[in-house]
Amino acid sequence: MTPVALAHATRLLNHGPTVLVASAHGDQRDVMAAAWSMPVEFTPPRIAVVIDKSTFTRELVQASGHLVLSVPTRALADATFSVGSVSGRNGDKFERFGLAADASPLLGLPLLRGCAAHMECRVIREPHSEAAYDTFFVEVLAAQADPRVFAQGRWSFREDNADLHTLHHLGAGLFALPGATVQGHVMAAPD
Repeated sequence: MTPVALAHATRLLNHGPTVLVASAHGDQRDVMAAAWSMPVEFTPPRIAVVIDKSTFTRELVQASGHLVLSVPTRALADATFSVGSVSGRNGDKFERFGLAADASPLLGLPLLRGCAAHMECRVIREPHSEAAYDTFFVEVLAAQADPRVFAQGRWSFREDNADLHTLHHLGAGLFALPGATVQGHVMAAPD
């Protein structure tokens, strides 16, 4: 993993991937899958993510005021579906599913190994949005990505890095992968 400039952090989510939301407080940690997240501001980089009020992850996020958003890869499809399907109240999901994690460099939160990117975030308290819509606004404090698939502020989805392609949840454990890319150009004005 290599650092991602904060100016490029929101690009990690521009294409709408499923994210993993991880948090920790005291001696407890949890991770869940979330299909609804999006950039909302470039500078500083801010993101909205939906974290249902019934989740254990939400309790940890509210207690700590921090979370990690990770972008899982094709190779993590089973893990992503699994951590999104069971509650962390019944035991540590990392241990339950044999998932390796490292402590994030800035906040010490769990980073699931094998993800394409990670963003360490601080919660921006918005009690109404959290209560009414389960929507949390966070500021990205630090970001990193696997340079084989994200470098110089850009994603590069190719055949030779297919296991690193991001997941896009379609429902019931079915994921889509990013398709072909097309470079747009500014059009000339018509005569």
